Amino acid sequence: MSKNFALIGAAGYVAPRHMRAIKETGNELVAVLDPFDSVGIIDSFFPKADFFTEPERFDRHLDKLRRKVSGKVDYVSICSPNYLHDAHIRLALRNKAHAICEKPLVLNPWNLDGLEEIEKENGKKIFNILQLRLHPSIIALKNQIASQPGDKMYDIDLTYITSRGKWYFYSWKGNVAKSGGVATNIGIHFFDMLSWIFGEVQDNKVHVYQKDKAAGFLQLKQARVRWFLSLDRNDLPQKAVENGLPTYRSITVNGEEIEFSGGFTDLHTESYRHILAGKGFGIKEARNSIEIVHNIRTQKPLGLTGDYHPFLKNS
Repeated sequence: MSKNFALIGAAGYVAPRHMRAIKETGNELVAVLDPFDSVGIIDSFFPKADFFTEPERFDRHLDKLRRKVSGKVDYVSICSPNYLHDAHIRLALRNKAHAICEKPLVLNPWNLDGLEEIEKENGKKIFNILQLRLHPSIIALKNQIASQPGDKMYDIDLTYITSRGKWYFYSWKGNVAKSGGVATNIGIHFFDMLSWIFGEVQDNKVHVYQKDKAAGFLQLKQARVRWFLSLDRNDLPQKAVENGLPTYRSITVNGEEIEFSGGFTDLHTESYRHILAGKGFGIKEARNSIEIVHNIRTQKPLGLTGDYHPFLKNS
C-alpha cells in the first residue's frame, strides 16, 4: 500500500535522490519544507506536494494531516543541514511518523540516547541512510572478509578527494559546529562501511585536521586503515587531473583496489526499499561511525608521525 511522505530540505544536493526513491517505490510526497524557495525540482517528481518555508507551518500541517481519518504522513525524509537533523527527527516522531535521515544522524554520540527514548515514547523508528552497506561490491567485500580467518589483519588506504569551491566554506558545510567538519561531512559513510566490514575501533589517531582536509589512522579489529579526505583540488593525483576529474575515490585492501565507483545511482532507492521492507538501519547501526568522527574532530592532530597516509607527503 502506498505511503505518504514529507520531506525536509528540498533545495539541497541530495534531496532529488530522496524524491526519486519515494517515487520509484510507489509512494507519495505530500508536504515539503525548505527555507529557500528555489525548489523547482519538486515538479519533476511530485508537483502536487504542499510546500512550506516556515517550520512552524509545516509542523502544523503535519499535525492536521495526522488528525484526519486518512492522509497522515507515514515517513518524514530529512535532508537538512547536519546540525538540524536531531531537531527534525524529533519533529517527525512528534507527528507520529517514522524518520528517514541522511548521514550523520546527529553530530554528537550522546544525542543518540535522547533519540532512543523518543523512539520508545512514540513507537516510531529512526532510519539512517547508510547506502554503502547496500552496494554490491561492498557486500561482496564483506562476505569475502567474513570467509577468512577472524584474526587475519588487512592494510587499507582510504583516499577521497572531492573538489569544492569557495562557496563551500561560506555555507553551513564549512562551519564545523554545523557540519561536523570535513571528516563528518564527506567521510562518515566510509568510516561506517569500513567498521561494518572490519570490526570495532581499537585506536583512532588524527595526523592532520584542517577546514579543507583531514587524515589519520584507524586501527580496527581486522584492519589498519590510513585515511585521507580532502576538498582541495590541489590534492588530486596527476591521473585525475589529466582526465579532468574533480573527484578521486580509492580504497585499497592489501594493495588491491576495490572498485565501487559505479552502482551509486540507485542506492537511495534501494535504501528506501530496505526500510519499507522493515530492514532499515537504525540508531544502533549509526552509532559507531558517529563516535568515530566525533573522536576525530575533538582530538589534537599529531602531525606527520607514525603510520600516516602517503598523500600527506605532498599535501
